[in-house]
Amino acid sequence: MLASIVKPGTFRHIMCRNNVYPRSNVTRFSVPDDLVFWNVPYESYCPTCYTAPHINGQTWADEPLPFEVKWNQNDGLVNRVSFHGEYKIKNGLPQNPIGRTGLCGRGLLGRWGPNHAADPIVTRWKRDENGEVVSHENSGKNILQMVAIQRSDNKMWAIPGGMVDPGENVSVTLKREFTEEALNFDDKGNMVEQFFKQNGEHVYSGYVDDFRNTDNSWMETTALNFHDDDGSKVGQLQLQAGDDATNVRWTDISGDIKLHANHADIVREVAVKRNAHW
Repeated sequence: MLASIVKPGTFRHIMCRNNVYPRSNVTRFSVPDDLVFWNVPYESYCPTCYTAPHINGQTWADEPLPFEVKWNQNDGLVNRVSFHGEYKIKNGLPQNPIGRTGLCGRGLLGRWGPNHAADPIVTRWKRDENGEVVSHENSGKNILQMVAIQRSDNKMWAIPGGMVDPGENVSVTLKREFTEEALNFDDKGNMVEQFFKQNGEHVYSGYVDDFRNTDNSWMETTALNFHDDDGSKVGQLQLQAGDDATNVRWTDISGDIKLHANHADIVREVAVKRNAHW
């Protein structure tokens, strides 16, 4: 399982270090690879604390601390449980379980601690003009395609996922986000509903190497693969970018794919499960 890759001590977040925080002029405090983990002393570590001004007062966001919080558990409808076990609370603030990011506060994220998302990886087999499945000339394995969106914030291609609303079942999030991000219409709603009712295969649950992460707020996701084996369902739909996407397409999956955060690592797990080209 990919989860073994992201346990503290073996995984270093990269996207959320050593750069200017997105949509701001705030520079992260330098965090070299050997000083990422909290158990490694870093006496000069003094990150700027930053929470984007527009976050405060939003219905989907926490209040500024201090306020009464139930850490590491369900706090009313808000899920504050991390897939990586119990995270530490230091000076009243939750501590990123993977390590230092060079910035404290919430940044662009709504919740202190884990911010939960859901990522539907919708796939089909690549086919030629005769409808035959295409295999890769080098590996000999069939080529898998996935629905990818181009994010509006950093222009990178990504899995069409989104945030889990408070109290929402992840299965509902998966269908909603795919429809909003990649379809943007309702005339095939019943077919899409039935497609997502099939048992999506669990691929990953855990930390996301997201460029918005901070020392006190971070992204975690649940990813499921929904596969249209004969391409007769979602594989036939006309994709249309919607919501926060600027573009959408069927993308060939391979080891060369470049995606937002650590989405490529997650997609690789799908290729392995399907015995597809990578």
